[in-house]
Amino acid sequence: MNKQIFQAIKEFIPENRLFTKLEDLYSYSYDASFGQYLPDLAVQPIDAEEISKIVKLANTFLVPIYPRGSATSLSGGSLPVEGGIILDMSQMSKKLVIDKENLLAIASPGVITANIHQEAEKVGLFYPPDPSSSHVSTIGGNLLENSSGPKGLKYGTTKEYVIGLEVVTPTGDIVRTGGKTVKNVTGYDLTRLIVGSEGTLGIVTEVILRLIPKPKARKTLLATFGQLVDSGYAITNILSNGILPAAMELMDNSCIRAVENYQPTGLPLDAEALLVIEVDGHPLTIDEEIKACEEICLSVGATTVKVAKTDKERDEIWKARKMVSPAITQLGPTKISEDATVPRSQIPAMMERLKEIREKYNLTLVVFGHAGDGNMHPNIITDKRNKEEMKRVENAVSEIFEAAVQLGGTLSGEHGIGILKAPYMEMELGKAGLELMRSIKQAWDPNNILNPGKIFPKPGITKVVLTD
Repeated sequence: MNKQIFQAIKEFIPENRLFTKLEDLYSYSYDASFGQYLPDLAVQPIDAEEISKIVKLANTFLVPIYPRGSATSLSGGSLPVEGGIILDMSQMSKKLVIDKENLLAIASPGVITANIHQEAEKVGLFYPPDPSSSHVSTIGGNLLENSSGPKGLKYGTTKEYVIGLEVVTPTGDIVRTGGKTVKNVTGYDLTRLIVGSEGTLGIVTEVILRLIPKPKARKTLLATFGQLVDSGYAITNILSNGILPAAMELMDNSCIRAVENYQPTGLPLDAEALLVIEVDGHPLTIDEEIKACEEICLSVGATTVKVAKTDKERDEIWKARKMVSPAITQLGPTKISEDATVPRSQIPAMMERLKEIREKYNLTLVVFGHAGDGNMHPNIITDKRNKEEMKRVENAVSEIFEAAVQLGGTLSGEHGIGILKAPYMEMELGKAGLELMRSIKQAWDPNNILNPGKIFPKPGITKVVLTD
């Protein structure tokens, strides 16, 4: 990296927020996905003005910038694939205002998402998006990946709740989009364009979130199935019967066994799948809905159905689901996490395709996720040192994406594209669709400064490459 830009940044950023030592840079070289890339410099800005100055310098010296929250990205969203500058947004976490009268939250990008949940609930309000990493992930990272979580089935994703932003543009201007009103049709909806853009179109420095009243009650059940496909039929039948649960979570047998080995909770090891179903709303309504869910599960072949009678029992049910990610990492040193998503009616077919892929490539492929909205999480547990197996993993990942698109689905429901799914973008969008996105990126970021190497595939690359 040009020494001139480093000297220029030192003029307005103190040394305690600048990192150049190799041991520090290595801590910024990875996220929760696959791969490792070393930045040249890491900076911890504290406001939009500092970021604006850095971005303007980056344009002058043509140095790439990579915004980074808590680095929980599963698609490589914050990886500095071309070196350059990491913008560590963790110090921008001081502002969190809950506006009860207007049902809003106003937050700095480095605020931990779980803190928004907690502060909203203190005044009887509710922020629905709840990715499994919400206790460590930041709201800035969540909105740039358009995260959701289990409650996305009923309440939607982050983009439904972001109504205003302060953003530093790729050329260093500070702009505001949207505002504090729920209705706003003044010009293009730039807010929604930025949400889910993975840091390629702007650096978010403040966010305005819409909140809703907290549901009065909730009921949760756990159903187990002898056949994985039967759990898929339970999901589609519940939804087609006019019931919209707050969450419908799936775990396959490999997940069940991993959780029981990691932290036993009494799950049946012979079950091929289990569903966690939660309904919320008015107490009288949810009593009817949870009973209907129980009956439907039994009618399609559920072997057991347990409805939680207390908060403690509910917490025990959810504990099993939340233990999946840490539990499956015990199966091998390398975890490839995907989130191919299909229409709800195609859930059983996608489950069958995943089973075929697992057997074809002889891999440890576990399936869990937000099955109610078709957002499956096929995870392949492997060892990146085993080059022969990693080649099989590459082929399996490609077939997972192909299966999702063939079934009318998408490459990603909430993890983003990053670097891992970029080679498949044209397969879903077509050449013209992908070029339209490229033209937006080029118009906003003519020097390709912000998060280069993400979303758009490199020329000639049509498959994910996980081996050297």
